[in-house]
Amino acid sequence: MRIRSGPRLTESVDGYIHSVETLGTVDGPGVRFVVFTQGCPHRCLYCHNPDSWRLKQGKLVASADLLDQIENASTFLKRARGGVTISGGEPLVQPKFIASILRGCKEMGLHTALDTTGYLGSKLSDEVIADIDLVLLDIKSYDPETYRCVCGTDIQPTLDFARRLEQLGRPMWIRFVLVPGLTDARDNVAGLAEFAASLKNVERVEVLPFHKMGEFKWQELRLSYKLADTQPPTPEALEEVKRAFSSRGLTVV
Repeated sequence: MRIRSGPRLTESVDGYIHSVETLGTVDGPGVRFVVFTQGCPHRCLYCHNPDSWRLKQGKLVASADLLDQIENASTFLKRARGGVTISGGEPLVQPKFIASILRGCKEMGLHTALDTTGYLGSKLSDEVIADIDLVLLDIKSYDPETYRCVCGTDIQPTLDFARRLEQLGRPMWIRFVLVPGLTDARDNVAGLAEFAASLKNVERVEVLPFHKMGEFKWQELRLSYKLADTQPPTPEALEEVKRAFSSRGLTVV
């Protein structure tokens, strides 16, 4: 049953999605309706959704249909102090599609979050960014060579997007995945910690331990998983990296 009280103002745009999660609890505050979009320019070594890389291998949907689903859950989402998160893949591969979803969510009075690497941040206008209440910015590494090794792309567009968000006053959570032997070098961690501390809009830093939960998908897709022999970081290593951020005045989880 639809509960729309009046005509929707935002224009419907077709786009490709990987999946949706209706009770997400790790992609922003409260309980979230999470839209995982399809398509990504990165080829991260530890990606847990390599099946989301290619745009047209996803499900083609209209943003209006997604907004109908979101609207049906909107009362619950508000009571749960949650909202809607657009994740991926990389959402900014489809800027018009996500702009339509964001605008529709704001018309409903819902909190919005965008989970992104920021690599394609230049595709978003300031007007669209104004519809984003929180950016979950994934910074895979600070050292440029390590970043290219991890993602296959350059780090600078991500750093530029972070600075732009600061200038626009948009709240941001930084996410960093700790991979032993790859992203755990002290200089790399220290560089990212210094950068994060220099931004006035960073509300928290999430240090996430590497895991291999998506390895089976690589096998199903007959892709070479180069981190098969890499183990998750020890609790001690994780705490040491968290201290590198907290020692600079950042809230760390």
